[in-house]
Order: sequence, then C-alpha cells, then structure tokens
Amino acid sequence: MRDKAESTAPDGARGLGKRDIVELTELRQALHRRPELSGEECETARTIAKALAPTAPDEVLTGLGGHGVAAVFSGAAPGPTVLIRAELDGLPIEEIGGLPYRSETPGKGHLCGHDGHATILIGLARLLGRQRPARGRAVLLFQPAEETGAGAALVLKDPAFDRVAPDWAFALHNMPGLPLGHVSLAEGPANCASVGLRIALSGRTAHASMPEDGVSPAPAIARLIPALSALGSGGALVPGFRLATITHAQLGAPAFGVAPGAGELWLTLRALMDDDLHDLLASAKEIACAEARAAGLKISFSEHDLFLACRNHPEAVARLRAALAAEGIAHDAQNLPMRASEDFGRFGAVARSAMFLLGAGRDRPALHNPDYDFPDSLIAQGTRIFHRTLRDLLG
Repeated sequence: MRDKAESTAPDGARGLGKRDIVELTELRQALHRRPELSGEECETARTIAKALAPTAPDEVLTGLGGHGVAAVFSGAAPGPTVLIRAELDGLPIEEIGGLPYRSETPGKGHLCGHDGHATILIGLARLLGRQRPARGRAVLLFQPAEETGAGAALVLKDPAFDRVAPDWAFALHNMPGLPLGHVSLAEGPANCASVGLRIALSGRTAHASMPEDGVSPAPAIARLIPALSALGSGGALVPGFRLATITHAQLGAPAFGVAPGAGELWLTLRALMDDDLHDLLASAKEIACAEARAAGLKISFSEHDLFLACRNHPEAVARLRAALAAEGIAHDAQNLPMRASEDFGRFGAVARSAMFLLGAGRDRPALHNPDYDFPDSLIAQGTRIFHRTLRDLLG
C-alpha cells in the first residue's frame, strides 16, 4: 500500500511525491528497454494504457492514428480543451553503452527521449487523477510515428480525434546542450519544415569492358551531388533559410564486371517556412530532370518523412511563460528556432500551440546518438510545467 504522504497531496496540486518519482523512473526505464519503431508501437501503447488505468481517466481512446493513446480528464464546468502531447516511437539505431536498462531490441533504441516525454505525461495523469480540472478537459495524447513525420497527420485524420479536438496544444522536447532543467521558448518559428526526396535514375547496364554500350547514371549522379547541395547551404535560421543534405547514394550492383544501369540519390530538404520547402523541392526535381534528359536516363521521384514547419502561437507561448514564472523556472530563447523537424507543428492548424525545449545537460550526448539517454531528473520538472499550465487554463 502506498504511503499517502509520499505519493499524493490532498488537493492534487503539490506535485509528484517520492513514491511517484520512483515508480515513474521505473516506467521510463522499462520503456527504454523495449523501444518500438514508428508505426509499430503496439506494446508501448499497451504499457501506456496500463500505466494510465490507476489514474481513472474519464475516457481513454486507443488506436488513434495507428497506436496512439489519448486520456481525457474532464472538469465539472464547461471550458476549453487543452491537449498535451508526447511521443511513443524509438529509432532504428543500435544502442551502445552499459546502462542496466539498455535496449533489449537489436537495432532499435529510445535515443531521442520519447520514453521520457511519455513518462512525464503519465506523471501528469497521476496528478489529474487526484484532482480533476475545474472546467474544460485535459487531453494527454501519446502520439505514434513522430520520427517519420507521419504520426501527427494520422492522428488528426482519425475520426476519433474529433472527440478530443483541442483549443490549446502543448509539447516539450528534451534538449542536450542546454543546462539541465533550463527551458528554451520563443514565439514564431520553432522547427524547420523538411522532406526526404528519393531520386531514382535508370539507363542500361553494359559489360565493364565496354561501358559505351550502356547508359550509366554515374556521371549524372556525380553532377547532381554538388548541384543539389548548392540549392541550400544552411546559414542563419532566418526567413529564407534552406538546406539540402545528401544522405545516401547508390550506383549499380557491387560487381567489377558490370557498368551500372541504375542508381539512386537520397537527400533531405529543409527550410524554415513551408512555402520555401515547396519551392526547394520543385527546384531539386527540376535540376534532376534536366540531368536525366541530358544523360538519356529515365527518372522517378518519391517523397518521404514530410514535416511541416512548427510555429509557436504567441498566446500559447504566453501561457507557458506564465507557468514557468509561477514555478520559478529560468527560460530564454536559446537554440530556437531549430534546424531539426518536429511533426507537432501540424497541431498548430487546429489549436493555439507551442513547444518548449527542456535542457538535458550541457555535456550529454546529442539526440539520436547511440549512447543517448533521457535524464530521469527531468520527469518531475516536465510534469510541473504542464500541470501548472493546465491549472492556469482549466482551474
């Protein structure tokens, strides 16, 4: 039986107790052990639903946009719906290091901290279960498939989402490089838009002794790599920012006797604004088509991992700033906007939304590094920030 003095507060407002922190840390590390990739988060979703059950939400939606889970805590009086989002998916990266809770799934790891984000929302569910909002609804969304950019779009398209359509939406992302517990928050652009472009070129193979008998994509690919890279060289994150990054190239079969007849070039295109990304994509295709025509090659394209730009609404930012001030948490606009993409931006089309960065420590490995691990000490702080925001909006 729990020690009430350690785990609960009479009015539900004092925050997480010592027993909560122990149990939430155990949950976070259990999630870390068993990562699942985007679109495959079946077991993770079951673990989240099981962790939510003792908090007795008024409604739990499952299967949102695939494996998404939403817990609804309703107030007695009418009011706005406030959504807090976390993510479920891990990454296709082999984890290294000697953590006692290291990933048990070869080739997969929670190396972006989504295990920590989800645990923060379970902490928030514990507080909401002890004291409901006075009005409106708090919706805790555990979203699938963030890493591919597909999850938010699938959740928003799911007819069941209409039942929890929010007026406000908030999220966080842990951020190595910022001091532990420091918050970064700003109005306007927060994350870049991006898309992966796959260019497939096909000609005709030939014997390696007579390459003139074939049509090789090699010269075209050699010209395309610098030409496409020149479309966006990065620079300051201001309006007009564009970046084109070659991520993969493949040419023919691994054989010495065959001159190649096919090849692929993959690149990620990135811009601060959605319109600029659209223009960048069109320019890349135009250049590739011109090279293919000149070389007598067939060409095809496919687009992957589309992320829209993420912009923080001024009113949503104001709400977060008020919560941070009330909790005495230092904040500024360090590291914003970010080059990295984040599909939380799609929620800005349906609600006043904002995301903040929560410092994971200056000397911590970077996100997506094979030895990254979310700091468990952030669980309580992330929960406090969201809980204060909810109390300010919903009472």
